[in-house]
Amino acid sequence: MSVTFETKVWEKDWKLLLKTSRLEETINLCNFNFYTKCLYINNVKNLSLVEKAANIMIENNIIDKTIIVDDVSKNVLDFFNLSKKSLGKGYYYSIAELVSIYFTETKYLLHFSSDTTITADVPKNWLTTGINVLENNHNVKVFNLTWNNDYSAAKKESEYEDTECYYGYGFSDQMYLIRTADFRQPIYNYYHKASDRYPNHGGESFEKKVDSWMRKNSFFRATYKHGSYSHKNFSKNKFLINISSYLNKPNFF
Repeated sequence: MSVTFETKVWEKDWKLLLKTSRLEETINLCNFNFYTKCLYINNVKNLSLVEKAANIMIENNIIDKTIIVDDVSKNVLDFFNLSKKSLGKGYYYSIAELVSIYFTETKYLLHFSSDTTITADVPKNWLTTGINVLENNHNVKVFNLTWNNDYSAAKKESEYEDTECYYGYGFSDQMYLIRTADFRQPIYNYYHKASDRYPNHGGESFEKKVDSWMRKNSFFRATYKHGSYSHKNFSKNKFLINISSYLNKPNFF
């Protein structure tokens, strides 16, 4: 089954992804032969410097290609019937995800945010399991690992479960596996009151809009019961002061 792996970088995290082994390890823990592995570059001060670091990743076969978000954002917004104004503050949090969906050529898309990685004890077949779940459940639009080992929360939020997954409402841009065709549609103008739980600073974000669309149409996400991802925000001080101590170290958290 054809799957694209993608992630994004911006000014305050590109060194953590492109100058450490973090991204390579995340890809390796997927245990999957991806059709392509794409990096989206967004909102960086020195584009040539970031591209140079990304090209080293390409030369080492860690990723296959890069796309500059700003170069294509206007066409992508038009395609999805969106605008900077309609997204508000959410534009800066969401445009890379929309661009990646627009450019993905494979049936499935696997996304990790820059501050998300996979826990080392995840079963090797977790991604194949996720693909099978989406293949066999039309009303399930998203598959994700459990967040930060919080299996009790995943169970509590679910409507039902089987041996592999909890099924319920919700969506996070930290990590997701999706059928590209489902999301490459004008689905981003729904509103559901329950989706107002997303942080105010994110505006009309991608994850909020997806959550509204799913709730309005009674679509579920599947949360894997046997493996987790780890999400930790990069603090400004940690990035500026301690980045040099993380370079080339595999597990810097």
